[in-house]
Amino acid sequence: MQTQKENPQIKRFHSGARISEMAVYNGIAYLAGQVTSDERLDIVGQTSNVLTQIDALLAEAGTNKSRILMCQIYLANLTDFAGINQVWDSWVTPGNTPPRATVQAGLASPAWLIEIVVTAALL
Repeated sequence: MQTQKENPQIKRFHSGARISEMAVYNGIAYLAGQVTSDERLDIVGQTSNVLTQIDALLAEAGTNKSRILMCQIYLANLTDFAGINQVWDSWVTPGNTPPRATVQAGLASPAWLIEIVVTAALL
């Protein structure tokens, strides 16, 4: 049986002791939940910050947001739904809007208002 370390087909990005920010396998990029790098921002700012991080990770994998297969959005408070949609609508590629789920969840830090997970096909 092969372990993950022995399998050269799995490529991990920005790996730490607990998680990797992204893994690429069999033509698919799997991103870990992305949270803001600036906790002082409001929901619009945090959403924009997270989407910028997603853009960067996807580019590093050799793909982009037009290739997102699924998006999961976790909100600390559902009253922020309109704020995230404001940013989302200007970010997504017209004609390539991915399937998406948005739920309210208790996030690991009380300063985080949003966490986004995406899965994308490589180019």
